[in-house]
Amino acid sequence: MVSSVANETDKKMMEILRILSEHEEILGAKAIAKELKKKGYNLGERAVRYHMRILDEKGFTKRIGYSGRKITKKGLKEIEKGLVYDQVNFIFSKFEEMIHHTSFNPNTGKGKVVVNTSEIPPEALPIIKKAFKEGLCVSPHARLEKIDEKYKIVTVCGTTIDGLLLKEGIPIIPSFAGLVEIENYTPKRFTEFIAYKKTSMMPLEAFTAGEMTSVLDVIKYGEGRIPANFRLIPETGREKALRLLDKLQKMNIGGVLKVGEAGKNLLGMPVDDGMVGIAIMGGITPICAAQEAGHDISIKMAETLVEFSKLDLITRHRKLLKEPGTPSKEKVRILLTKAWNLIQQVDFDPDTITGKVIANISILKKEDLNKALKIIKKVCEEKPEYSTSPYFRIIKLEGDRVGIASICSLTVDGVLINQGIMSTPTYSGLLEIKDDMRRFVELTAYNGSSVEPHEIYISKGMTRVYDSLSGSGRILASLREIPYVAREKSLKVVEKLRESGLNILKVGKTNEILYNAKVGRYKVGIVTPGGLNPLAAVKENGVEVKVKAVESLMDINKFFIINKI
Repeated sequence: MVSSVANETDKKMMEILRILSEHEEILGAKAIAKELKKKGYNLGERAVRYHMRILDEKGFTKRIGYSGRKITKKGLKEIEKGLVYDQVNFIFSKFEEMIHHTSFNPNTGKGKVVVNTSEIPPEALPIIKKAFKEGLCVSPHARLEKIDEKYKIVTVCGTTIDGLLLKEGIPIIPSFAGLVEIENYTPKRFTEFIAYKKTSMMPLEAFTAGEMTSVLDVIKYGEGRIPANFRLIPETGREKALRLLDKLQKMNIGGVLKVGEAGKNLLGMPVDDGMVGIAIMGGITPICAAQEAGHDISIKMAETLVEFSKLDLITRHRKLLKEPGTPSKEKVRILLTKAWNLIQQVDFDPDTITGKVIANISILKKEDLNKALKIIKKVCEEKPEYSTSPYFRIIKLEGDRVGIASICSLTVDGVLINQGIMSTPTYSGLLEIKDDMRRFVELTAYNGSSVEPHEIYISKGMTRVYDSLSGSGRILASLREIPYVAREKSLKVVEKLRESGLNILKVGKTNEILYNAKVGRYKVGIVTPGGLNPLAAVKENGVEVKVKAVESLMDINKFFIINKI
């Protein structure tokens, strides 16, 4: 939220308000927790009650006897203000708030540090302690609290180091969060990242799905991927920063993977002249290890601040990872760079339905192919507008795997550009559907991520494509911008695309807020459904599928129409 709730809570507050606004009946904590889970938020009844008490105090909700809550007029107004594009700004402002309030003193060991809060089952503790012991953490100091049948574990967040650098008078710029590849126990390079200022999600939280990290492999074999953050400081503050980091290490606060040299790229991330990169391990790394082992875990990033003295030393630790050597020459590319190079090669002609399109490729077991095709067909027949197109292709692979290619919505940008209309992919998002209502609830900029966010939304189980067939759910969608002067011409091209089988959800008007997403000044937004929606529905039905977006160019003639099989 952007107004009074924004500085004290997070997006879950907005989701609770949205849920209450969508129901005329009074809802209790159990019902709200169930609805939150559908939206991808694992919040227990106790936590929901805590959040609702705050909403009551703010006047956004009202308690009705013992039954539950109803949203107030003030709460409804708050929803109108809390647009998703504001969440993009809110995420970064939340980090700034945490940085500002950090007060830990490395000389005395007293003061507040930023922490992450997670709920874990008791059986996950041995794995988490093992990660702590190997030094795969920001600090081995943590706090455990028994809550019903689970534990709440509070771990030190890497944002603490940002706050302490600032307290030393060193300007700190949190830039990206992502995954760092480890080889032979040595950090090599960032493989994926999302910019703090370009997303409505907590950037590091985007990479916490069990299949994205491999902390356990790092512990066992010295190979894998761990969550990490990347920030910049001026080169004139480098020596001062190193002295502070040395002090912190003696107080059991660390997790620094590498402090770079002035103007030299660090772990594949580019650094401007006059600046120095710092890579810091994510404070949730031990929790990710337990998640990889299959434990049901809820993670809240940079949740609050606590007194360091109230944390306990979980275990003595060693430094498993080695110091990185020469800077990696391999740079991480943003998604938009890859997208532009594919968009430029699209030559699909909607009149003749010939030419090359951009394709996503998803991998699954051969034995699951027939089931997957039935689900894809159901989605495309019942809600054709929820998929980029009804065109698919089966790709033979070695072994027991098979690929399914679907058309990526970036193909639309290629077609528009070939017609002389500059179309710029702006946001990849998650679109909530409720009957005739549509609104974006998550947005991540194409120019602020190395990975297609739709892959993340699917991996984290945030889609509800199959549910949307019945009227309410969440589908993948994306927003692109064109100059307002090109709108009339675009409408004609869009109509041809629709006739050829490619779907467009909406063409906006100049400066219009489109499905809760704001377009640039003198721009017009175009919203398209995600080409991976049918595959997301497949995964929602229990079929193991690995999705990859924006993969390659393919000739449309090699595809078949799913509705005709």
